[in-house]
Amino acid sequence: MTQYPASADDLTVPPSALAEPTVPPRRGWTAAVVLVNLGINAAFFGPIQVLLGTQAAAFDEAGKEAILALVTGCGAAVSLVANPLFGAFSDRTTSRLGRRIPWVFIGAVLGSIALLGLTVAPSVAIMTLLWCLVQLGCNGALAAITAAIPDRVPVPQRGVVGGVVSMGTVLGILVGAGIGAVAGKNFALGYLICAVALLLGIGSYILRREDTQLTKAEQVPFSWGGFFGGFWISPRKYPDFGWAWLTRFLVQLGNHICTLYLLFFLSDEVHYENPAFGVLVLTGIYAVLTIVTAAIGGIWTDKVGRRKPFVIASSVIIAIASLVLAFAPSWTGAITGAAILGIGYGAYLAVDLALLTQVLPAAVSRGKDLGVINVANSLPQVLAPLIAFPFVAYLGGYLTLYVVAGVIGLLGAVFVVKIKSVR
Repeated sequence: MTQYPASADDLTVPPSALAEPTVPPRRGWTAAVVLVNLGINAAFFGPIQVLLGTQAAAFDEAGKEAILALVTGCGAAVSLVANPLFGAFSDRTTSRLGRRIPWVFIGAVLGSIALLGLTVAPSVAIMTLLWCLVQLGCNGALAAITAAIPDRVPVPQRGVVGGVVSMGTVLGILVGAGIGAVAGKNFALGYLICAVALLLGIGSYILRREDTQLTKAEQVPFSWGGFFGGFWISPRKYPDFGWAWLTRFLVQLGNHICTLYLLFFLSDEVHYENPAFGVLVLTGIYAVLTIVTAAIGGIWTDKVGRRKPFVIASSVIIAIASLVLAFAPSWTGAITGAAILGIGYGAYLAVDLALLTQVLPAAVSRGKDLGVINVANSLPQVLAPLIAFPFVAYLGGYLTLYVVAGVIGLLGAVFVVKIKSVR
């Protein structure tokens, strides 16, 4: 099977789509992947953190929590399907542009159009439909760009590259919060800016055209049974994949429960005068510390050749952040919680991505398999509103909500030890 070229600058021989990469990618390619993640996450988190909540309040101030839970829950349900489905499509794509680029482009265009539609949504139903389309497009692009990492990055460098790429995720979250703060109650302006950020974010990656190309000879023969059956990855046959999926699911569930109602937590519990600005401040603190620990964690894990201790430690730190919010519902407590969350989440993003790419069943289905892994990111978005709303409304409010989030996160740390093939 064709291997990667001897030098990262020698692109006269294109790398095989199914070969295990042996040469680190160019810095420009890594930077382009960072920008794609920045654009996607700005399009995700600008609405999730501020814009959708503001729009929900504009429809019905008294029922804003229920509306937000409905919209985000339905959108996350769509992402459950979009991530593995688009990942599977990209696995089979034999375009001259490569197998990931076309889906990054298609997903970003669809997401941008839907964001523009949200600016004039006349009802909660249309708002929900359009947010589902945003999730469909953005998750399609996310599935493709995530699969590009094991396509192009050798295992010994995946911690470093994972740490750098996670900076794009964090910066996207920060940019999203900034968009929400700038837009204020003008959510239409916010959605417009998010759409522009998404399209700008993919530009460099599309134009570089440095994607692995799948040949017709390498393409697995198609069958409907094999295509749909491939979305089930048996935890009995691939136990490490199963445990890695469960770990990410629990940590992300705790994280989404913690952040879903942050805007309302600041306004209704902390009584912060400008909650949208407060979200921006907290996200900024979180982002700076996440970037620092992502870089340190990625370099450190590659240097020592171990992944699990970092994932366990970072999961525990994330859980502690939830408990700080639970027992210190004040502006000082929120700042402290954001700082602790940033320290834990940065290391988690970098190291967990590296760990996950090492438990994938097969190179031929990297996109689909990482899409299945990304369901562990999306499913918590569906479940978090269902879990969070009853606690906020009926079962003790934000104190019990954040305690539950912390406990769930700690369970994620516990199950990492079950993974056997990665140290």
